Amino acid sequence: MNLFDAVKLKEIPEPIISKAEKPVMLSDETMQERKAKLLAKMQSEKLDVMLIYGDLEHGSNFEYLTGFLPRFEEALLVVHKNGTAYLLLGNENLNKASISRIKAKAVHVPYFSLPNQPMQGERSLIDCFKEAGIQKGMQLGVVGWKMFTSQFNDNTQLFDLPYYIVQALETLVGRKNLMNRCDLFIGAEGIRTINNANELAHYEFGSALASDGMLAAMNILAAGVSEMELGQCLNRYGQRNSVVTIAAAGERFVKANLYPTDNQVKLGDKISLTVGYKGGLSSRSGYALYDETQLTVPYLDGIAKPYYYAVAAWLENIQLGMSGDAMYQKIEQVLPKHKYHWHLNPGHLCADEEWLSSPIFEGSAASLKSGMLLQIDIIPSVEGLGGASCESGIALADAALRNQLKQEYPTLYETFMKRRAYISEVLGIHLHPEVLPMNDTVAYYRPLMLNKKLAFVKE
Repeated sequence: MNLFDAVKLKEIPEPIISKAEKPVMLSDETMQERKAKLLAKMQSEKLDVMLIYGDLEHGSNFEYLTGFLPRFEEALLVVHKNGTAYLLLGNENLNKASISRIKAKAVHVPYFSLPNQPMQGERSLIDCFKEAGIQKGMQLGVVGWKMFTSQFNDNTQLFDLPYYIVQALETLVGRKNLMNRCDLFIGAEGIRTINNANELAHYEFGSALASDGMLAAMNILAAGVSEMELGQCLNRYGQRNSVVTIAAAGERFVKANLYPTDNQVKLGDKISLTVGYKGGLSSRSGYALYDETQLTVPYLDGIAKPYYYAVAAWLENIQLGMSGDAMYQKIEQVLPKHKYHWHLNPGHLCADEEWLSSPIFEGSAASLKSGMLLQIDIIPSVEGLGGASCESGIALADAALRNQLKQEYPTLYETFMKRRAYISEVLGIHLHPEVLPMNDTVAYYRPLMLNKKLAFVKE
C-alpha cells in the first residue's frame, strides 16, 4: 500500500472560526523579562554593550525590546551590561524614545533621517556613539537581523548593518572588539526563540488573522473573481503584513509583478494565496477546479496527496525534546527530496517576522522547546504540476505553560482545545498534548479550490 493512499478528498465541515478581533498587548512584565534575558546573555558572554539595529524591514530584534519599529528611518538601541539604555534616532523618530517599552535616553542622529532632511545638530557618528556611553576597548555585540551560518567565514565578523555604522564602530572600539551576536536573539539558545504565555496570546492574534483572511479568500474564490478581490479578503484591519500578500490566478509574477491585479480567476487556473502577520503566515495553493475529473495533469497523486501526508506527519510527530534533525529526517522519509524537490528547512520559527530562524535542518542537534512558535513550511516542486501548500503554524507548550495559558487566557485556551479536536476528529491528524494550533485552519486544505466542501483528511 502506498503511504499516500491514507490521504483522501472528503466532504467535511470547514473549521469554525474563532475570529481574531482584539490583539493582546505585551505586558510590562513581559518587556522587563525580555530585557532581563538579554542582560543575562550579555553577562554570560562577557559583553559590555549590545547595539541593536532597526529599520522598517529589519527591525524585529529592535522592536523586541522597544515595542516599536522605526517606521521609515533607521535606529539603534544601545544596551549596557548594567541595564542603561540609549535610543539613537533620526528626525522623525526622536519623539518615540518616550514611548519605548524599556527606559532609554534619546540621542539625536540626523544620519538616520530620510534623504535631504535637515541635519541640524549634526556631529560625527562616533560622537553620537560616545554620548551613548560606548568607549574604546569595550566588547560590543552588534545585532542586525541576520545570524550567519557560513562554513567558510567567521560568522561573528559578518555584519548586515549599513557600512557607515560598522565603519564608525570599528574606528571607536576596534574591529577585534566588534562581533555579530544576532545569535543571542535568534540562535538555538536565543532569547527570542522561547515565548511566555503573554507572548503566545499576543502572537496568536496575527496567526489567527492570517487564517481568517485565508478562509475568507478561499470561500469567495470563483471564476470571474479578481486577484484584488481575493487580496482584499487576505489583508485585514490595517495590520502590517510580515510578507508580501500573494493572490495569484494562473502564472505568478508576470512582468515581475508581485501584487494582486485585476486578473480574474479562470477555470483550471493554478491558484496561489499567501498572507502573514505577526505570529504567523497562512498559505494555500491548488487549482481552480470543482473535482478531479477536470484535472488535465496528475496533480493529486503527483504532488498534493504526498505533500499533505508530509504535513500530517509533521504535525503528528512534532513534540518537545525532538531534535531538528529528527524532524528533517521524518520529512525526508515520507517526502523524499530527490523526488519532490523541496530544498528549504521543512519548518521554522516565527515571531514578529515570518521567518525568525530554524532549528530544523539536516544534522541539527537543536531540540524543540516549550514556548517555540513553529511554522509548517514544506515546499515541494514537481515539474509540470502546480504547487501544493497548506502552510500554517503551531506553538509548543509543556504542561506548566498550558496551565498558565488556561489560568491567564481561558478563552484562548478553550480555542486551542477546539482546534485540536477539529484536527483530530475531522482531519484525522493526532497531535501530541504539547501542540497548540495557532489558528483555526491548521491542516485544512482544499486543493481543488472551487469546491468549498472537499478537503483532504488522513484516514
